[in-house]
Amino acid sequence: MDIKFSPTKLKGKVTVPPSKSIAHRAIICASLAEGKSVISNLAYSDDIRATLGCMRSLGAQIIEKDSCAEIIGCSTIGKSDVTFDCNESGSTLRFVLPVALMINRGKNKFVGRGKLGERPMDIYRDICLDQGVYYCDKSSNNKNHYLDLETQGEIKGGTFVIDGGVSSQFITGLLFALPLAEQDSEIVIKGTLQSVGYVDLTLSVLADFGISVENYDYGKFVIKGKQKYSARNYAVEGDYSQAAFYEVANYLGSDIVGIGLREDSLQGDKIIKVFLDKLKNACSNETLVFDGSDCPDIIPEFALACCLREGSTKIVNVSRLRIKECDRLAATVCELKKLGADIREDGDGMAINGVGRLKGGEVSSHKDHRMAMTLAVASTAADGEIVLIDAECVSKSYPNFYEHFVSLGGKIQIL
Repeated sequence: MDIKFSPTKLKGKVTVPPSKSIAHRAIICASLAEGKSVISNLAYSDDIRATLGCMRSLGAQIIEKDSCAEIIGCSTIGKSDVTFDCNESGSTLRFVLPVALMINRGKNKFVGRGKLGERPMDIYRDICLDQGVYYCDKSSNNKNHYLDLETQGEIKGGTFVIDGGVSSQFITGLLFALPLAEQDSEIVIKGTLQSVGYVDLTLSVLADFGISVENYDYGKFVIKGKQKYSARNYAVEGDYSQAAFYEVANYLGSDIVGIGLREDSLQGDKIIKVFLDKLKNACSNETLVFDGSDCPDIIPEFALACCLREGSTKIVNVSRLRIKECDRLAATVCELKKLGADIREDGDGMAINGVGRLKGGEVSSHKDHRMAMTLAVASTAADGEIVLIDAECVSKSYPNFYEHFVSLGGKIQIL
């Protein structure tokens, strides 16, 4: 599906979608708990459906309703061969794999599409090899490099040394699994932990479901074994990573009020407000530098804001953008340049010189949901129409984004 956007400012109120990051975590915890939990304020994006499907595969009973899911958990040891369809969700794959090894002794087969088969998984591979667990990644053997990964065996507790520079998703996956081990465990972080906000979310949701983790200043996490998840009702809060698109639109001249966000949220992407305030208050002759290592998901839309700032900006430490649904670093530079932005890749980041306005043109989402929404917001600061190729990929995280866009006054035409 391709969409044409006509330049216009947005105005009005919009209910921000529930946090996908928190929803993944709550679904997994509920699926490991004894008894029934109700997870409310759910949006059934492609990624969330992937996690729901994987937890069903592990034995959880899940009834999907309009905006909530009733989940009866299952933490008993299984011995069957199970296939986990992760679709394109890196979170699903990295969260579920160690959990599957903890509670299923049969063969676990993980499949997926898009670039999921190319996502780094070395951390889990090395853990499996160290513990004598079967691990075979055949993703590179098929034509499209689709995910094709098999594991079998029992992951045990103990000491796990993890480089702090890797994705926090690996740490979260271990934090889900290790409380179920027979023995105590600890995760030792080598270097400085990045994406601390995502780890905070994990620890918070775990605590809500009765799991205790001792956090020693993000350098070590101590996890008692033989813990049990407790069922509960849980409401998912609004998503700052999705609200970031509206915050950037406001910076570009729109007037949008986002509803459903918690001011005391632990979400790291809440920093978008700090970043944009810094842009607003800076002098035009001041070169600003932003470190995006803890908030890579909001960088494409933040880069859009920087492109319209009067002055120079650098965004650094965002190499992880290269291993998302597309190479988001290269894609952000490529597509914003098509619209007249003065932006270039600069090592593991971007260098940007502000321009007064953007122009219209044809751009590509690279089949990446966050790129599609960034380019839609770009139309609010363009002098001409923008045609977005492969616009349907927003279903991965925000299925009704275009509906909300139109409700705020956006002008679109489906081609």
